[in-house]
Amino acid sequence: MNSTTTSEAILRGVLDRWKAGVDAHEPQRVAAQFTEDAIFQGLHPYSVGRPGIAAYYDSQPIGLKADYRILETRRPADDVVLGYLEVDFSFTDRPTLGVNLGVLVKREEEDWYISYYQVSRPS
Repeated sequence: MNSTTTSEAILRGVLDRWKAGVDAHEPQRVAAQFTEDAIFQGLHPYSVGRPGIAAYYDSQPIGLKADYRILETRRPADDVVLGYLEVDFSFTDRPTLGVNLGVLVKREEEDWYISYYQVSRPS
C-alpha cells in the first residue's frame, strides 16, 4: 500500500465515524472523534476541546448530513495525517452548504483522532 492510499484510509476511518455522528445528530459521538485538546473552527467562533465541539454539533439542526471528498493528503510524521477536503452539509429545509475542510489527525495509543479542524467557505 502506498503512502497516499494509507493516508486516505486513515482519514476515512476517522471521518466516517465523524460523519456517522453528524448524520445521527449525536454530538457526544462526534466529539469523541477529536483529541481532548483539539482546536475546532466550524463556521462559528472556534473552541478547544471536546465540550466545545459537542456544543457546536448539538446546535446544528436535526437532519443535517455530511458528505465529504478527500482532495489531498500529506503525512508530515508517522503518527500524523493532514487532509484537505470538500464537504457538503445538507439540510432538510435549506440548500446544501459546500465548504472546504482542513483536518489534522493524529494517532493516540491505538486509534486516530482529529486534532485540528478548520472549515472555510469556498471563494
